[in-house]
Amino acid sequence: MQVRYFKYDGSLHWHFDAVRLGSDRFGTWLGAPAGTALQRGAEPALTWEVAQVLLVADGEKWWTANFNAAPHPTEIYSDMTTVPSWHGDELHAVDLDLDVVRRRDGRIERLDEDEFAEHRVRYGYPADVIAAAEAAADEVFEAITAGAEPFATEFRPWLTRAAALTLRETTG
Repeated sequence: MQVRYFKYDGSLHWHFDAVRLGSDRFGTWLGAPAGTALQRGAEPALTWEVAQVLLVADGEKWWTANFNAAPHPTEIYSDMTTVPSWHGDELHAVDLDLDVVRRRDGRIERLDEDEFAEHRVRYGYPADVIAAAEAAADEVFEAITAGAEPFATEFRPWLTRAAALTLRETTG
């Protein structure tokens, strides 16, 4: 399946192949093994060096969360997005710039607030989109800081499953 993030103007942003691993009380988990090609728009693809698992949360959540295997320095990378939607075998979400990360050393950071401020003007984000993105960033930051699930340990078995995948499984 394809994971496709877009910018608010509809242009293709990050995209990659993944495998639907399953679902639990938090949402749907997608996995990609080390060596997965990750591409931004039409730029040359990058090779992701570690396995990763992506949580698409159930409900009207304005975020997705990517969990990276060691030794990647960023253990959790959560993008604030429009509510993700399924289109056949593709996942679509609009990246709203704000990110919350937990580094492997335990630091928790908010990223790209300057990009969010710039893009809310450039793309004309409506007030409800701005409020939803900011509230989602607060929610994720607080959950990671508190050690709440799914950011504490719930992702680990899914990440183990993603690490066992082969590239052939992700590209069909």
